[in-house]
Amino acid sequence: MQALLVIDVQEALMKLGDFQADVWKIESVIKHFKATGKPVIFIKHVEDDKESLFYKKSRDVEVYAPLLPYADDIIEKRTPSAFFETDLDDVLRILDVDHVVVTGFNAEYCCLFTAISAFDRGYKVTFLEDAIGTVNNADSYEMPGLNICGFAGSVLHWSRTTEVVNYGEYVGKYALK
Repeated sequence: MQALLVIDVQEALMKLGDFQADVWKIESVIKHFKATGKPVIFIKHVEDDKESLFYKKSRDVEVYAPLLPYADDIIEKRTPSAFFETDLDDVLRILDVDHVVVTGFNAEYCCLFTAISAFDRGYKVTFLEDAIGTVNNADSYEMPGLNICGFAGSVLHWSRTTEVVNYGEYVGKYALK
């Protein structure tokens, strides 16, 4: 069975840019999962540092409010991997999940690390390249012309460990099943 992992779609990140196109695609995939009875698991990053964007007691650390009602479960993480020192693997095994679909933020950190960690644990992984966003841009990395989400997807694609598709390909392959 598939499960959707919605990574770090949190109030704090939504305030850092216009991510409505990303959120629309994420919500569309969520609706497909809900309609087919497949689990939707939200992951949120939390930190103890009061100065952090993800301070655990801040209202901004919460899952982005318009998507919160879709959550079957919310798992807190403290590192880029949603699997490291969390109960995500246990939750997925209890649900008999063997295939995770990764969406959310930030492509080059939490989404990438979680996809790799899922593969390492034996899951089939689908990375929805254009239903994944980032608050960073080419200037953040001093690499003119860099498409960060595309780059993260390429790394996973060329590793031959992860199915990398865009939203349209996902809909064509999975949404009718």
